[in-house]
Amino acid sequence: MKIKATLEKIPGGMMVVPLLLAATINTFAPDLLRIGNFTEALFVDGASTLIALFLLFTGAQINLKNVGVSLGKGATLLLTKWVVGAIVGLIAFMFAGDDGLWLGLAPIAIIAAMTNSNGGLYVALVGQYGDKTDRAAYSLLALNDGPFLTMVALAIFGAMGFVDGMFSIVSFISVLLPIVIGMVLGNLDEDMRDFFNQGSSVLIPFFAFALGMGINFESIIEGGLSGIIVGLLTVFVTGTAGYFVFKAMKWNPIAGVAEGSTAGNAVATPAAIAAASSAFAANVELATVQVAASVVTTAILLPIYLGFLVKRLEKKGIRVPDDYVIDK
Repeated sequence: MKIKATLEKIPGGMMVVPLLLAATINTFAPDLLRIGNFTEALFVDGASTLIALFLLFTGAQINLKNVGVSLGKGATLLLTKWVVGAIVGLIAFMFAGDDGLWLGLAPIAIIAAMTNSNGGLYVALVGQYGDKTDRAAYSLLALNDGPFLTMVALAIFGAMGFVDGMFSIVSFISVLLPIVIGMVLGNLDEDMRDFFNQGSSVLIPFFAFALGMGINFESIIEGGLSGIIVGLLTVFVTGTAGYFVFKAMKWNPIAGVAEGSTAGNAVATPAAIAAASSAFAANVELATVQVAASVVTTAILLPIYLGFLVKRLEKKGIRVPDDYVIDK
């Protein structure tokens, strides 16, 4: 059987097929792989560990002379996603009805979903379609985990005051440290760099599967059409914005698209903000299910959209990521 060749024919196949397979299992037979020991540790609970190892391997491929490029890409992606998400959220607030909703969407759900991103999905996608500077950019993208940037947007809107304690510098360092360790090892010893490089691509389908085991298709049903719309906005608005910003910077535009998702931890953001300000309590349940639906929608749709854009570039004679590699 030509399993590898078949997966490679599917846009983002090494990532999206294991993820969808796991999501299907988690939806219809959630306890099938939750049997403890090594099976559960690898296929259910292994995402964080596998991603951390992937980041360490990625860090080893970074030449210190290019570290500024990685930080520049990370900062650009972070700012682009936040600005675009905040603007759409502001529009929703401006045109919201008496019920606090805009076209059935909770503004807080829009901001929470569009300013937050799925780091694991980003790493998986740029692992296949990006270079080492794209992968290392993830160290800065950890800043949009949780409700911190959503809170900043709301504070700017004057919707609520700034709330301390919503972001931990320790959490940020904990994401950055594996990359730094890998970078140190790779720059101290070229053989270590080559050794770690062999393992990077192997990890992608495994942590993609583990990520899928955290997805339940029922979230789309609960969130309804409105939640799917939030997901569509996240993929096509923030993802496309990242594409054109990266293209303007003459960086790999596909890496810019890879940030167009919503992370699972964003589901807790509406409740966290409602706890800080009762002004948002009325729509917190609706916002929560809409964000949950966006998580699932973006996890499925973003790899497909990204694969479509890759094919479009290939028709123009542009190879991704080869034609955009900074340190060839």
